[in-house]
Amino acid sequence: MRSEELKADWHRLLDKLSHQFPGDGDIDLDGVLLLVGTQELQMGYIKMKKDVKINVLHVAICTVLEPYGYYEFEKRDEEGWPHFKSLKPLPTLKAGEQAILMKQAVVNYFKSNGYI
Repeated sequence: MRSEELKADWHRLLDKLSHQFPGDGDIDLDGVLLLVGTQELQMGYIKMKKDVKINVLHVAICTVLEPYGYYEFEKRDEEGWPHFKSLKPLPTLKAGEQAILMKQAVVNYFKSNGYI
């Protein structure tokens, strides 16, 4: 995905999400990942403790990176939490490069689900 296309898609996604989920501040990458995680867990809006948020973020990261071949869904446990198997190590990237990879993966996730 070209840089300009990713920027346009990312801003369109943030604009759509900020209208659907109005709040006190701007939504960022972590906020979008929390939305992905809660969607995958079918949790709806709930107050979460820090350790739960970390687990939800992990589910989101595995979910959006699965199409890139980094993770593979294994199963859901008795509480409904998905478990993934790591297929290959994530590439060594600088912080900015990590953000680009994650934004691209998130945009592709929302596109594949017909949201944008």
